[in-house]
Amino acid sequence: MTERNPAYTLRGPEAAPIALVCDSPHSGVDYPADFGHAVDRQVLRAAEDTHVEALWQDVPAVGGTLLAAHFPRSYVDANRSEDDIDAALLAEPWPQPLSPSEKTRLGYGLIWRRVNAATPIYDRLLSLDEVQGRIARCYRPYHAALANAIEDTAARFGGVWHLNLHSMPNNAYERLQIQSAHPLADFVLGDRDGTTCEPAFVDLIERELKACGYSVARNDPYKGVQLIAKIGQPARKRNSLQIEIRRPVYMDEASRERSADFATVQRDLSGLLGKIAAYLREQAPVPASKA
Repeated sequence: MTERNPAYTLRGPEAAPIALVCDSPHSGVDYPADFGHAVDRQVLRAAEDTHVEALWQDVPAVGGTLLAAHFPRSYVDANRSEDDIDAALLAEPWPQPLSPSEKTRLGYGLIWRRVNAATPIYDRLLSLDEVQGRIARCYRPYHAALANAIEDTAARFGGVWHLNLHSMPNNAYERLQIQSAHPLADFVLGDRDGTTCEPAFVDLIERELKACGYSVARNDPYKGVQLIAKIGQPARKRNSLQIEIRRPVYMDEASRERSADFATVQRDLSGLLGKIAAYLREQAPVPASKA
């Protein structure tokens, strides 16, 4: 089953279903005509998690559900709260209270203010109508599709394991204004310091990635933001983990083209998904009445 919406594509299980829901909120490359950005499109594309949904394309093949956004994160960021808005970017007062986060301070809130420290996205202020339109057309449909997939899976299996899929720029520490004594890992697993996902599941993913030769870090520098914070409730058997892939591992950051290693990374992640599927069939087997 594949559901296509202007805001997203949702692919359902193509094999015996498992309690796995994956989403790629930042890999969208459909730039709306009303974006009105002042920066060159190629510069703006640096915000994309380009090709992430393709890296994880075998989620449905192992029985999971895969949701991927069509809209770019710089237009509206599905991994932020609706009230995570920079009031200084608006031409008019927002009608409800706002709660800007540290991401907004850095320029990467619900509506991005800049691509990097030196490159503002707009040369104007944004109207309420256009920001509210982005939320209504893109943000809310995406969140509704993800919430439905999570709830349906949890109801069927008595629990759900959610992977929030991303890529990270090679200069992530610099972008986040973090001084680090070590290089950025190939993969960063974010569980908000152990609060959103059961340890055994995180251990499995770290072990399998390291077995493929990748370096892996936890919560450094990405711990996970709105989506896993909302979904991850391990005490209720609702587990949510953010996975970040360092972009040069699979693509050319400047051109956004897939590198010669793309197929290898894709194959490694497909192998990881097979291990995840085996684990989940033990943890959350399909009830006999729904098999």
